Amino acid sequence: MAVFKDKGTHQVNWNLDRKRLPAGAVLVVGAGLAGLYCALKLAPRPVFVLTSRRSTKGSASAWAQGGVAVALSPDDSPQSHAHDTVMAGDGLVDPERALLLATEGPERVRDLIKLGVPFDTNADGSLNYGLEAAHSRARVAKVKGDGAGRAIIEVVLSSVQNSDHVTGLIGWRAESLLSDGKGGVAGALARRDDGSMLGIEADMTILATGGVGGLFSVTTNPKTARGDSLGMAAAMGALMRDPEFVQFHPTAINIDRDPAPLATEALRGDGAILVNANGKRFMDRYHKDGELAPRDDVARAIFAEIEAGRAPFLDARKAVGDHFPDEFGVVFKSCMSAGIDPRTQLIPVAPAVHYHMGGLDTDEFGQSSVPGLMAIGECAATGVHGANRLASNSLLEAIVFGGRAADFLNQSEIAPHSAVNVKSQPWLSMPPDVSRILRQGMTRYCGVRRNAAGLNIMLGIIEELTDQVGAANPLIAAKMIVAGALAREESRGGHYRTDYPSSADVGQSSRLTLDMLK
Repeated sequence: MAVFKDKGTHQVNWNLDRKRLPAGAVLVVGAGLAGLYCALKLAPRPVFVLTSRRSTKGSASAWAQGGVAVALSPDDSPQSHAHDTVMAGDGLVDPERALLLATEGPERVRDLIKLGVPFDTNADGSLNYGLEAAHSRARVAKVKGDGAGRAIIEVVLSSVQNSDHVTGLIGWRAESLLSDGKGGVAGALARRDDGSMLGIEADMTILATGGVGGLFSVTTNPKTARGDSLGMAAAMGALMRDPEFVQFHPTAINIDRDPAPLATEALRGDGAILVNANGKRFMDRYHKDGELAPRDDVARAIFAEIEAGRAPFLDARKAVGDHFPDEFGVVFKSCMSAGIDPRTQLIPVAPAVHYHMGGLDTDEFGQSSVPGLMAIGECAATGVHGANRLASNSLLEAIVFGGRAADFLNQSEIAPHSAVNVKSQPWLSMPPDVSRILRQGMTRYCGVRRNAAGLNIMLGIIEELTDQVGAANPLIAAKMIVAGALAREESRGGHYRTDYPSSADVGQSSRLTLDMLK
């Protein structure tokens, strides 16, 4: 038991227990699609999944509406899919990794089908594909129009729960990584809501905790997605790649909800258009591809309309109309809950933080720069998203690289890692006022449009908040994002600088560690 002062007001006692996982066992931190699929595929190796959730609630994967982009139709090819991925990434996608994603994707999607994911099909039994922005053809496999994420998570979660090799460590939130004293990671330190702590020693730790949307005031992500993996890994010296690249989904439903519900991109793929309050279509003024332009272009166009006082709306009355309840049930329910009938009314929209292209720099198997530590899913930067993720590539990345990490470990001898100096630590919590200041500041100064003056203000805010509550993981993650945005003196993909509106002639990924910012 350790005793700490709680901000100088009173004594707090926190119990610390320790758990040593069996030799060669894997600790997976996070229970989204990447973590669950990896855990499933690690069989028969023992796996322990650490999660604060008791269900799929709160998993960003479960909220994914569009579907899974995959080159499975006869008129498509992995090469075409990879080309679209590279083009959307605006000069920062690794072409070899993009081809790997597109080539291995079909087999992973077939695996989901075998597991029981009920993808939408045509009368002949073939997959019914949707068209989304920046894709050269329809290749997005969907479930009931906009229910792919939840359907996939439910099926994979059920398979994991029925697997003898997986043990759930439920109700715990990872707070920091354990050091092996040799520059490597040997597990994680986790905490429950009552403050009690558990030191989990593991030979291999895989981070799969999702993105950073909770760092911003307007987001489609769970509020708990606050870049914890980035903070924990950065504190251990892990190398980060492209942390400044944050994707803003153009069409969050603007009904004053936190997080904001999403109007899936598939609606625009099916013909929905963007109009202002006067019913006038505006995307053609901003991009030759109109509503199907890359997400960053559409997000900036909508933001510009908002700034100009022309409230933007998504008009799906003609494109979807009476089919809304059956084809886009999730969007329909969100709209109706706010008194909006999308069959006959316009849907108010605004850009919202949706996905983080940056993260821990990993190789093609998910290995980070730190021994004993891997990363998969949104918290990893695998090189397939670059400056702007191609629509519906996120769920595909989760299963492709989650599967690759599992295959790699099952073919490897995992080196032993023993933790040193395992002890209780102060609870670096983010009280509501601190979270509010951080989120509002990140949206204002590190949002759709950025500049040096605002980014420097934001760095000052982060330092002040750190002085107040300590180096909490969300503050470290926010600092990495802002510092990366300040260093990138150009506009590219999801990163737009009003003081540097042009792109550099050659795109280069940024790589940085926390020590570089001290």
